[in-house]
Amino acid sequence: MTSIHDKVQESTQYIKSLIKTGADHAIVLGTGLGAFAKSITDQVSIPYQEIPYFPTSTVQSHSGQLIFGYKSGIPIIAMSGRFHYYEGYSASELTFPIKVLQALGIQHIILTNAAGGINPHYKEGDIVIVEDHINMMPDHPLRGENDERFGPRFPDMMNAYDVEYIELFQKYAQDLSIPLRSGIYLGLQGPSLETPAEYKMAHILGADLVGMSTIPEVIVARHCGMKVSVFSLVSNVCFPKSVLTKTTVDEVIAVVNRSAGQLTRLLDRFFEKI
Repeated sequence: MTSIHDKVQESTQYIKSLIKTGADHAIVLGTGLGAFAKSITDQVSIPYQEIPYFPTSTVQSHSGQLIFGYKSGIPIIAMSGRFHYYEGYSASELTFPIKVLQALGIQHIILTNAAGGINPHYKEGDIVIVEDHINMMPDHPLRGENDERFGPRFPDMMNAYDVEYIELFQKYAQDLSIPLRSGIYLGLQGPSLETPAEYKMAHILGADLVGMSTIPEVIVARHCGMKVSVFSLVSNVCFPKSVLTKTTVDEVIAVVNRSAGQLTRLLDRFFEKI
């Protein structure tokens, strides 16, 4: 039986055969954020289905390509589309690409997502830099036998979200006059949207955002020794109940598309300055 480590190595070697050089930074583009990929120059795009052992994205708003290219002359790797537990993948399967990114030499990973806002001070379209999370997903990506070549059996999550990068992004946001909130992300399995009682529960637990992704990726990235930054775009306001309305995925994507430009500006400034 082929080990996860061997599968990662095979995927890595295939990708290395197609790209020009390595990169220190990677970005995972969530719902509605595929437009960022178009700003990457000198692109080499690799469909996920061509990469050995990669999962295939089944979500309509996720294009499913690994993109190598440059932002402001800085080499980066972008995942245009991610994988979710609700698609039928285990937490280990959906985070396989994160291990491949680490094997490719990535030191810092930026994860983006669309999330419901359960902080009553949030409004649709707000950009939130995540400073911590609450994991309520039913499967853990590190469950099972641990391979020390990736990381320790019991990785510490005290500083899962890199404080230095948080402060740096806050500074750049201030320079650009882009409102940037900070908050705590709570992850549930989906794909059904939450009930009013579940939104209330998340608020009571101390979360500012609720979503269906990202946390397994953060855990594996930290397990592998990468620094992590996460941005959520508030796609709809979910708390208190008096402001809650029915939400469709199309509406979520529309809100994210309208506010993604500001996040793109912030990311552009980051790559201009590093």
